[in-house]
Amino acid sequence: MITFGVEEEYLLVDPETLLPTPLVQQVRATARLAPIADEREVQDELLQAQIEVATPVCTALVEVGGHLLRLRQAVAAAAQANGCRIAASATAPVRTASPVPITATARYAKMQQEARLLVDEQLICGMHVHVGMPDRETGVAVLNRLRVWLPTLLAMSANGPLWDGRDTGFASWRTIIFGRWPISGPPPHFAGLANYEARADALVEPGVIPDRGQLYWHARLSERYPTIEVRCCDVQLEADDAVMLAGVIRGLAATAIAEEKAGVTLVPCRPELLQAATWHAARHGLGGTLVDPTGRLRSSGDVVCALLRYIGPALEENGDHREVTSLVHRLLQRGTSADRQRRALAEAGLPAVGTLITAGATTA
Repeated sequence: MITFGVEEEYLLVDPETLLPTPLVQQVRATARLAPIADEREVQDELLQAQIEVATPVCTALVEVGGHLLRLRQAVAAAAQANGCRIAASATAPVRTASPVPITATARYAKMQQEARLLVDEQLICGMHVHVGMPDRETGVAVLNRLRVWLPTLLAMSANGPLWDGRDTGFASWRTIIFGRWPISGPPPHFAGLANYEARADALVEPGVIPDRGQLYWHARLSERYPTIEVRCCDVQLEADDAVMLAGVIRGLAATAIAEEKAGVTLVPCRPELLQAATWHAARHGLGGTLVDPTGRLRSSGDVVCALLRYIGPALEENGDHREVTSLVHRLLQRGTSADRQRRALAEAGLPAVGTLITAGATTA
């Protein structure tokens, strides 16, 4: 059974104004006192109005869902005890006039010194899925095979349409903001592990980027764990949607491993097409068309259904088929989290958005 785990980032916001609130140290301290969350499972982030949780290593979707609900409830209770709320939105719907302070570490201070406005605008939250790999060579092979599906995953996860109190026109504005770092977006195709390592070293050694932590590709090898890390997804309104994406990503990884073992020919996707497909997915979410892995523009529903067919055998083998397909069909029916934010804004304005993104943080 392929192991996996999930990391989620949330915003800390004022319950009345939705403005980002720099209380991460207080919230973490309170969360550490709760018996339901381990200190290692709740971490700070770049800005003091962000907080991150990480599940333990899991083997089943029910474990992922249980841990996410437990951790969401722990940090939500800690936030409320400190006069703020956690918001499960990929972008801050509104911002303060002055920048939110960074968390006091040497690494973050250097990032702020080198990219001040970009750091100031990192009021964005993602969801990262780690999938266990037998070795790094296999990890690179998996990256090469699943990269063509990253735009589809991004579209399915879109949850960041609002910025500065208005609709950006993008389903995932987080993707556009994060794409301004030097090394970001879809990963390139690699000739193997040695090629991956050499290209990473060629960025770090001359100082183009300070460390491998700033290899902000949408999927990469983890430098801390024996995993690949898929980073393209927005944080989700509800834990069930995070579970769905985690199941799909594990299915993609398992399918890639099976294809690699079987010697299935891989036709690499041109980098410029993959970059354009990513922008298109961030712009439209599931609201129109997507670029499929062959480079054709098709209806988003058709591409998502093709993804389910592609990973179907792996979902069955993992015991995930019924739950993942049910959640994907629900997603296609009710729309993405970005669609839900937009409906709330149209129906009752920012207060309704606030209710949605803070209530969703603690529901299944």
